[in-house]
Amino acid sequence: MISKQLLKLKQAMEQQDIQAYIIPTSDFHDTETAADYFAARKYFSGFTGSAGVLVVLIDKAALWTDGRYFIQAENELKDSGIDLMKQGMEGTPSIEDYIIQNLKNGQTVAFDGRTIGLNDARKYKASFEQANLQLRVDVDLISENWENRPEMPHAQTFYYSEKYTGRTIGQKLEMVRKEMKENKANTYVITKIDEVAWLYNIRAKDIENVPLPMSYALVTTKEAMLYINQSRLDEVSRAKLEEAHVQICDYDQIYDDVLKQDGPVLLDPSTCNSRIAMSISKTLVETMSPIITLKAIKNEVELESTKWAHIKDGVAVTKFMYWLKQNIGQIEIDEMSASKKLTQFRAQQENYIEDSFTTIPAYKENAAMMHYHAKEGNCAKLKPEGLFLVDSGGHYFEGTTDITRTFVLGDITEEEKYWFTKAMRSHIRLAKAHFLYGCHGYNLDILSRGPLWDQDMDYQCGTGHGVGHLSNVHECPNGFRWRIVPERNDSCVLEEGMLQSNEPGVYIEGKLGVRHENEYVVVKGTKNFYGQFMEFECLTWVPFDSLGIDSSLMTKDEIEWYNWYQNECYNKLAFALNPEEKAWLKEICKPL
Repeated sequence: MISKQLLKLKQAMEQQDIQAYIIPTSDFHDTETAADYFAARKYFSGFTGSAGVLVVLIDKAALWTDGRYFIQAENELKDSGIDLMKQGMEGTPSIEDYIIQNLKNGQTVAFDGRTIGLNDARKYKASFEQANLQLRVDVDLISENWENRPEMPHAQTFYYSEKYTGRTIGQKLEMVRKEMKENKANTYVITKIDEVAWLYNIRAKDIENVPLPMSYALVTTKEAMLYINQSRLDEVSRAKLEEAHVQICDYDQIYDDVLKQDGPVLLDPSTCNSRIAMSISKTLVETMSPIITLKAIKNEVELESTKWAHIKDGVAVTKFMYWLKQNIGQIEIDEMSASKKLTQFRAQQENYIEDSFTTIPAYKENAAMMHYHAKEGNCAKLKPEGLFLVDSGGHYFEGTTDITRTFVLGDITEEEKYWFTKAMRSHIRLAKAHFLYGCHGYNLDILSRGPLWDQDMDYQCGTGHGVGHLSNVHECPNGFRWRIVPERNDSCVLEEGMLQSNEPGVYIEGKLGVRHENEYVVVKGTKNFYGQFMEFECLTWVPFDSLGIDSSLMTKDEIEWYNWYQNECYNKLAFALNPEEKAWLKEICKPL
């Protein structure tokens, strides 16, 4: 049955003679996790996954999402009148082809240009013009047709000290202007909130689990501007910005100011919203935003800081693991109560701010949905049997964490142990990688995916992603996947200082899900005649559950790595545990 909100939207389309309307997940800043104010795709479709595009036609609708959310989307879109389009699967049309196939010559496609990047807007424009369809890029059908829409975020900012960032605003502006000079640009448009936050050392709780303020920035050869709701700027940040000669401007003023700047103008066409980009008449320098790489390569202060964040997070997750093991079958625990307990353990750690994303607690077959979200009153009760996957993370002043552990709650089947071990082998093979400088993530992905491909299995998503520093838990431009996916922007050369998750898994619909995730930092290894070798230094320290391991399926060097890792977990975490927890940890960390 079509929802009343979707029917209302279709009526608004008919009134404006629009036959197709595109609603992406994005906000005005191409933020991966948008604030509730921008969750229009979720409001009109009912699909709660974090990736997807909704296309509404007068007589039908369709939603595109990727392999992480196929099962979830099938469940949430059932009987909604919205067709599921599985991106990357054979036979799935592109958004443009779908619209062209369903519209007639001269009919109109529309979207709000603030929510769609320049590259996508151009792609749509070219396709639709060729098909003789009209395109309007300035249509906001959301504001008037969303009843009880949440407020625009306006949390107070806080200054993120050089104690944790390692660089002042002035030093970062100097780095940025050097990049501008190399790109022969006089103006730099910055629309991504993580990039603005990095540049000006500011943070805010605008979005749950994403401590970044809604803001824009312009940097010229002589000036720097921050565009933000000024009433929410804290005094320390204001003073630091003024000290660095940064002009503080109203949030929407950028749409006027960008027209006045000298060219050439540098912007990232993949993320800059098309309303801003298409309004600029000066010469454009279109390239990946230089800040993406500058912030991805962590400095020494950031790295030392994040290492301590991971120790604290390791203590919290290990205490949770002990609590879970002691209480399963003794008290009632469900997916949501377990998730809340884990957050409580994190909150006990000094300088904890919030979780870095909504915890994914998935029991048994629920874990087959890679990004399953349990809901209060509608989630599985845990029993002393089977596998329990928990994907979680924390934001601390020292940094951001992301970890997945699959816990054995009691008896498990041979099949569950088999795939638990196979996924463990995949993790270890990538963790042990030694490679020449110049490798991209896609050069190394086979190390992880290989043990599963040998079994004609695949996990239908990337193997890992970059991680921000008190910022986005998913960060460009580094990552692991077996092929380049341009829109993901995660296929760069792996540079020293980049943080990288390693999270292979096995997902069998209706049966089980297993994932083993750690974070690593790219470091230099030996340099010799053949070149500079690189490797991964582990950041995450939480023991894997040895009850899921069948060591007969592992090679000698894999067992050696596993035993080394478990022993290191004990060495690094025991200081923060009570005697009972410490004795338990020593037992589960003993060699295979």
